[in-house]
Amino acid sequence: MKLDLYISEFDIMLNQHQQSPRNFIKTTGFVFTTSFISSENTINSIAASFSSTPLLDLPQLAQGIRVGDVLSDRAIVWSRANCSAKMVVKYSLYPDFKDSILIQGPHALKDNDYTAHIDITGLPAGRDIFIEVMFQDLNNKQSISKASSGHFRTAPNDVRPVRFLWSGDSCGQGWGINPDIGGMKIYETMRLTDPDFFIHCGDSIYADCPIHETQIAHETGQVWRNIVIEEVSKVAETLEEYRGRYKYNLMDHNLRKFNAQVPTVWLWDDHEITNNWSPSKNLEDDVRYTEKNITTLVKRGTTAALEYAPIRYNKTTGDRSIYRNLPYGPLMELFILDMRSYRGPNNHNRQEKLGVDTAYLGHDQLNWLKTSLQKSTAVWKIIAADMPIGLCLKDGLDQKNRTQFENLANGDGPALGRELEIAELLAFAKQEKITNMVWFTADVHYCAAHYYDPNKAEFKNFDPFWEFISGPLNASSFGPQQFDNTFGPQLVFQKASPNSHLSPLSGLQFFGQVDIDSESLKMTVTLKDVRGDSLFTQIINPTINKI
Repeated sequence: MKLDLYISEFDIMLNQHQQSPRNFIKTTGFVFTTSFISSENTINSIAASFSSTPLLDLPQLAQGIRVGDVLSDRAIVWSRANCSAKMVVKYSLYPDFKDSILIQGPHALKDNDYTAHIDITGLPAGRDIFIEVMFQDLNNKQSISKASSGHFRTAPNDVRPVRFLWSGDSCGQGWGINPDIGGMKIYETMRLTDPDFFIHCGDSIYADCPIHETQIAHETGQVWRNIVIEEVSKVAETLEEYRGRYKYNLMDHNLRKFNAQVPTVWLWDDHEITNNWSPSKNLEDDVRYTEKNITTLVKRGTTAALEYAPIRYNKTTGDRSIYRNLPYGPLMELFILDMRSYRGPNNHNRQEKLGVDTAYLGHDQLNWLKTSLQKSTAVWKIIAADMPIGLCLKDGLDQKNRTQFENLANGDGPALGRELEIAELLAFAKQEKITNMVWFTADVHYCAAHYYDPNKAEFKNFDPFWEFISGPLNASSFGPQQFDNTFGPQLVFQKASPNSHLSPLSGLQFFGQVDIDSESLKMTVTLKDVRGDSLFTQIINPTINKI
């Protein structure tokens, strides 16, 4: 686009604001929220800032835009500049940006890798929102970026159909962005389903998996070719290397297009830091790492993750907590878990009483979840987790040569170790008559449907429930994992790799789709592959038939 045409389009937008008394500028007094402050001077200041600045000197939005944590009246908008700049967001209820509103957002600075988040508030419920994001160079106010556009729907206040997707595991095991196959095409497949939002159930990067220019797909002998940048050539240790992982994934045009049109609900798992990390992670024998201190790596990886995640600040703590709940109209409420930040050390996991070594969700998060579920009036309670409940995921041996476990499952038998927290949660839900609770997760690199049946469980004090697994999005495909009978998981369906570490060329990349009907209130869960073909469908009836 020529500069004079670009400036002309922006001038038209500014004239529309000046001519309509309904249009106004919101300016921000706090970096991550907006407040209503009319400012004609601000409009004039931005209009006056345009000149014949060459396009190459304008701020760039190379990573595109993301929308997250959408509620009925607000949404987080994220983007990144390539220099110190002020975020500017325009939004409208109409695709032609009629009656649009201009928001001056936070500064994107070097300290946060030039990322910026803004919580757009005061939105109408159940409406399509069209947005454009720009950056104004702080060192040269005459320099304003080209706009990057997007679209999302706010959550409804009334009863309407809901569709969401979930999956996990992006750019794992060295399988990066392959231009020969069109990049990460599963994101385009998912976009075409037109969901209300997407839950990324963790491993949004693989900080511990270097990405090289080529890699052999052993099942076929084909050469897989990656786009590469310096930051992904080794395991991530520095803050810049962790940041580089997110920037790398956002080089994929399918992902950027998806992010611009589908809001993300973000949570994490282990690979945002390193494989199977917990406070006891020992890297002394891993020659790939010069930084051996897991606490240092967690601090750096967490900083990068929260810079790039489209999540909002917690009003109470002032932090961006990964565990949180998002009401989405009368039909559903989403409860996002953090199974990584508050866990104790990975260990043999057979303790008979709760304690420091059995922590998984942790005391505070567990109490929050119980209280939030009890308060929820939604028909469906959606639990977004980064790890499945009833699969045994091992993590080496302890000093006594006993198996250590990465998640909560620890083998057949009564509830022990980390299982005690989930037993407490499930018993509480039964006691308080909390119904229609369904779990969605990823992590194990295959798709599956599990039904947890107390009649076939060692621990029986709970009501039956479903758990669905999908993924990977762009990573190796793995074989099925061993069940733990503590909570009675029954295998209803699975599609897994016949051999471990098959490449994405095998086609075993998966996502899940959930549709909640506004009349019958039924939930339909469909597991799909990279092409969008349906592999399995389960219809679940709610315990109530009307609201």
